[in-house]
Amino acid sequence: PPIAFPGFNSLSASFSHPPGVHAPLPGEPSIPLFLCLVAGWGSQSSKVHIHHSTWLHFPGHNLRWILTFMLLFVLVCEIAEGILSDGVTESRHLHLYMPAGMAFMAAVTSVVYYHNIETSNFPKLLIALLVYWTLAFITKTIKFVKFYDHSIGFSQLRFCLTGLLVILYGLLLLVEVNVIRVRRYIFFKSPREVKPPEDLQDLGVRFLQPFVNLLSKGTYWWMNAFIKTAHKKPIDLRAIGKLPIAMRALTNYQRLCEAFDTQQKDSQSTQGARAIWQALCHAFGRRLVLSSTFRILADLLGFAGPLCIFGIVDHLGKENRVSQPKTQFLGVYFVSSQEFLANAYVLAVLLFLALLLQRTFLQASYYVAIETGINLRGAIQTKIYNKIMHLSTSNLSMGEMTAAQICNLVAIDTNQLMWFFFLCPNLWAMPVQIVVGVILLYYILGVSALIGAAVIILLAPVQYFVATKLSQAQRSTLEYSNERLKQTNEMLRGIKLLKLYAWENIFCARVEMTRRKEMTSLRAFAVYTSISIFMNTAIPIAAVLITFVGHVSFFKGADFSPSVAFASLSLFHILVTPLFLLSSVVRSTVKALVSHPERPSRPWSVKQLSPKCLHSPAATVPEASPSWE
Repeated sequence: PPIAFPGFNSLSASFSHPPGVHAPLPGEPSIPLFLCLVAGWGSQSSKVHIHHSTWLHFPGHNLRWILTFMLLFVLVCEIAEGILSDGVTESRHLHLYMPAGMAFMAAVTSVVYYHNIETSNFPKLLIALLVYWTLAFITKTIKFVKFYDHSIGFSQLRFCLTGLLVILYGLLLLVEVNVIRVRRYIFFKSPREVKPPEDLQDLGVRFLQPFVNLLSKGTYWWMNAFIKTAHKKPIDLRAIGKLPIAMRALTNYQRLCEAFDTQQKDSQSTQGARAIWQALCHAFGRRLVLSSTFRILADLLGFAGPLCIFGIVDHLGKENRVSQPKTQFLGVYFVSSQEFLANAYVLAVLLFLALLLQRTFLQASYYVAIETGINLRGAIQTKIYNKIMHLSTSNLSMGEMTAAQICNLVAIDTNQLMWFFFLCPNLWAMPVQIVVGVILLYYILGVSALIGAAVIILLAPVQYFVATKLSQAQRSTLEYSNERLKQTNEMLRGIKLLKLYAWENIFCARVEMTRRKEMTSLRAFAVYTSISIFMNTAIPIAAVLITFVGHVSFFKGADFSPSVAFASLSLFHILVTPLFLLSSVVRSTVKALVSHPERPSRPWSVKQLSPKCLHSPAATVPEASPSWE
């Protein structure tokens, strides 16, 4: 039977479809959703007055946003599949992609509506979304069952997309049910009131990254006000405002102390550097795992670029070939997954979305790692300060701890640990990126890819050797700097005695000798840095050159089409990043191990005053009557 679209009655004969397979526009619950959402939000928007652009997150906030993004992606694929299927036949079948377009608009409207409800903290309006997810789940389930009844299986992309939509709509429905269960805003006598976070009640807190929605977190949209203000005039601390409680040094110091206490209770036999590293991982390890996960996802999405380039160039090269006749089922053509991914326009859209998502994950990884490193540095500096304040003066006078060592510990060693946390996600992401890149090169070039991989592997120990020498030069420079500061401090303190006995030339010679050793170490550090930068730039170029020469020379019948060449160049370009970061990551890791606070010269192992000494009187005079004369 024909489908009756308003305004298209003259073309209704060309919109025929099997009963139950393609739902017409009136069968989609998207159209009444717009009216319900606009009416519901308009009736309540004037009743809410808040100070911040966010309030609190309902249960399943991040899961809802992730499912919505996945739903939008699947709907875009369904629209593209419908357009490709419609392009095969001469007649027009708007029902192949217009319902998906309406569902896409409804999904965008639903997430905007949810954000406004969450901002106003008025969950009763979520009942409209509950009804919509229920209707969408039912209609897509009926459509999926009808596909199955007509022997349409997984070889057709439309069947797979419909199954994914059923799963996504079902999960979104479960999220709404969970909000009802937790907040009890409907079907319960007494709803559960939730207070906003303490930070949002303080108008001085303007750093809203932990409190905004997932989209604003990923794009840093909430910072537009700061950026506009910075363009007009310089911003100061008053404009920036206070930090949230979770990001303050005192909070991170307390978290670190709790981790140390827990580590000492749980594993009394574990002492030394291992125990301290376990405490640091216990306090800040979860955020580091999250950053590493984001980095691995970003690196894996980066390989979508070469694959899409390979498919696009290959499709353009085969464009003029004779196409095979299309077989239609149930009056329309069903596109397979292979045909869908072989289309150049589809691959171009997928390439754009993959790069957009890759950059988002990469920036999220950097942000989490940098935030964790800064919090770690603040916690360690606070703990060192608290430790130094409880040291006895005998520790400083007997040489167990010097002012230069304390300065280097607070200023340099904590920075080394911070930079280690900055680059730590690369330790797990780089091997994955290198292995996947080599596998894809082997898939595209065959055995020739192993030649380039062998060049990279053979030169990796040289890079490690240079990075090790670089860290050794940095460590020796730090030691000479400590010694020079110590000698300078001694000379300045006893300057009167030195001038009295005319010893200034002797002490100046000692300081100058230490300074020459320090400069020699700095020159070695500069040389190894230059070698490292040169190798990071030259190794990928050499690997590409040797691979292509070997592929053309030794494998005469091998495929070296433009698609293979462009995809291979893109893959080698991706491998530049882990090779460039390899020496930096190894160097920062070695520096972090060298700067570890368990060395005997650190205040961690120096005995401090007991609490009784801080509060008990040092001397008592019994039966004394002090008076002023």
